[in-house]
Amino acid sequence: MKPVLLSETKSASVFAAILVFCICFTSIDAYDALDPNGNITIKWDVIQWTADGYVAVVTIYNFQKYRHIELPGWKLGWTWAKKEVIWEARGAQATEQGDCSRFKGNIPHSCLKTPTIVDLLPGTPYNQQSANCCKGGVVSSWVQDPANSASSFQLSVGQAGTTNKTVKVPVNFTLLAPGPGYTCGPAKIVQPTRFLSPDKRRTTQARMTMNVTCTYSQFLAQKTPSCCVSLSSFYNQSIVSCPTCSCGCRSLAQPGSCVESRSPHIASALSRSDTSNQTLLQCTNHMCPIRVHWHVKLNYKQYWRVKITITNFNYARNYTHWNLVVQHPNFNNLTQIFSFNYEPLTPYGSINDTAMLWGVQFYNDMLMQNGPSGNAQSELLFMKDKTSFSFEQGWAFPRRVYFNGDNCVMPPPDAYPFLPNESASAALCTPRLIAALLVSLVSLFLHHWLV
Repeated sequence: MKPVLLSETKSASVFAAILVFCICFTSIDAYDALDPNGNITIKWDVIQWTADGYVAVVTIYNFQKYRHIELPGWKLGWTWAKKEVIWEARGAQATEQGDCSRFKGNIPHSCLKTPTIVDLLPGTPYNQQSANCCKGGVVSSWVQDPANSASSFQLSVGQAGTTNKTVKVPVNFTLLAPGPGYTCGPAKIVQPTRFLSPDKRRTTQARMTMNVTCTYSQFLAQKTPSCCVSLSSFYNQSIVSCPTCSCGCRSLAQPGSCVESRSPHIASALSRSDTSNQTLLQCTNHMCPIRVHWHVKLNYKQYWRVKITITNFNYARNYTHWNLVVQHPNFNNLTQIFSFNYEPLTPYGSINDTAMLWGVQFYNDMLMQNGPSGNAQSELLFMKDKTSFSFEQGWAFPRRVYFNGDNCVMPPPDAYPFLPNESASAALCTPRLIAALLVSLVSLFLHHWLV
């Protein structure tokens, strides 16, 4: 029997540990404790057979509570299992046609082995539309706007087989929404979708249906965070700013990475900015596009009041239909909120400590570019719960804050505005201490005259 060397055993152990770490890290990073079941599901319904393939309706459902797909919208890609082509697309289009030189007469819409599909823009001619299309790839979260939490298009696929047994499902699905934050699983054939007629008197079903599930990871979406949180209170004069370099540091090797707020060259910098990334930041210590400020404003006998301010430091971007998710133990006693919409998320069953906030339509649902209008504000009134309420140990400040689904950088807990030590200040005014001071003064006075 061949002896096992100690070095080989150590190498195997290290390799196994690294493998386990990578697997665990990936799964943990993609898991969202505030929305554990959130995902984007792509449903592929074959609704009709054709001479050399089929017609399919593809629908992108956003089942995430607060994470939506922003401009410039989604891009959906896959790899064909055989030599399929897209004869026609309605409600969407392939970004490239590819090499269709083998076709002499009717030319397909796309001949690529790995096509990429994008949504059409609003205002597309009616004869090019399909149901629930043409929103520029923008899809709302289902809590904020359930009516717009899905996007659909129709494909006519050729050279694909004409029965359930000859059709092969596409593989390697990718979803950019709009960045590379989503990881998609394999397509799975499921029970055919059933469709109800408009008069609700007849039901039909798809010839074949498959589902693809995509989950989000902030780590994959971007290398640095996109928002940070600052804090202040009425009982402490200090303001706790966002941690330095919360969203990356200004690089001296990259001039033009940010613009000073009073710079006369902002217009020229905007003209040179990369519009695909939509980032041109004001130079700050945190270098974040978005800052959320939580201010403990007032203290009443039975209530306390908080002011939230969201500021946009990006000169090149408007945040449309933004939302904020805040975790704080007193949301179960939220009494009134001004100028924001509110919905409890309750990710832990009956525990109501997580709130989703977003702007009022046509009023403050658009967070404008950096400038005088580049902020949105609201105030929250909480009722005090005598069993848990306290201003001590940072209790009045949020535990976690998300902006548009991304976890914001919080200040370290030891930097929170602290509550003044009332016992020490009260001791200075006790009658015993005052009497002792008077005795000391009288003693000094008598000693002065006697000497």
